[in-house]
Amino acid sequence: MRRRAIFDNKGLPYLLLLPQLVIVGIFFYWPAVQSISLSLLRQTAFGFGVRFAGLQNFLELLHDPYYLFSFRTTILFSVAVVAVAMSLGLLLAVMADSPIRGTGVYKTLLMWPYAIAPAVAAALWLFLFHPSIGIIGRMLNAYGIRWDYMLNGSHALLLVILAAAWKQVSYNFIFFLAGLQSIPKSLLEAAEVDGAGAMQRFWRILFPLLSPTTFFLLAVNMIFAFFETFGVIHALTKGGPAKATETLVYKVYVDGVINLDLGRSSAQSVILLIIVGIGTMIQFRYLERRVYYL
Repeated sequence: MRRRAIFDNKGLPYLLLLPQLVIVGIFFYWPAVQSISLSLLRQTAFGFGVRFAGLQNFLELLHDPYYLFSFRTTILFSVAVVAVAMSLGLLLAVMADSPIRGTGVYKTLLMWPYAIAPAVAAALWLFLFHPSIGIIGRMLNAYGIRWDYMLNGSHALLLVILAAAWKQVSYNFIFFLAGLQSIPKSLLEAAEVDGAGAMQRFWRILFPLLSPTTFFLLAVNMIFAFFETFGVIHALTKGGPAKATETLVYKVYVDGVINLDLGRSSAQSVILLIIVGIGTMIQFRYLERRVYYL
């Protein structure tokens, strides 16, 4: 007969949850409600008052060429960051999981970039790729490649993609390595005895068994690319040149903080939240079917 813990005070669990609920309510739900309410308002001239605008802010955004351009930039930026960060994380995890000397040192060094703040990571890449003082930037110009991310939009977008992906590689590496270490080695040994090569063992055994980790990281990396790359973009390019790196989350900042248009900025934040929510729902609805659990 199993013993069950019985609490005489039924209000104790709610009391223990209260601090966390208060924090979530203040810092998550209350700003969300404020953002939705502000998205339905519009400031009068010189900011002396507000008036109800209904869905006018949303309709104007859908016809704004600059907003549509930032939407396309965000999709390209997010797909590239997720693909690069997850691919490199998986590659490094497979290599670190191999029986090589100094594996512990490699694992420790590969985890360090995750502790670096996005703005600091952007500063590191700036000192590498700055056309005048950067080591790699000066080398590219010396070899005849006219590298200048401050004037060339394609160069700027490539640089912020690399900086943001590098920041997230360590996170993916940690989870992929944990997933690889949880796979029984007997499966790989049996496949090797049967004559399966390294690539066959990876694609037929390792990668399918890593599908729960891959599914989780896909959702986390998508949220990271949409929201948490603001610091990288702000420190490197500030959305330029000519709005080439102005993603949706950075445009929310520009319209709300710099241009002081709280109505349009709040409407953009609501749309961004809906986009990420729909993307996450699609992943759970369709991609989770291809997840295999041991």
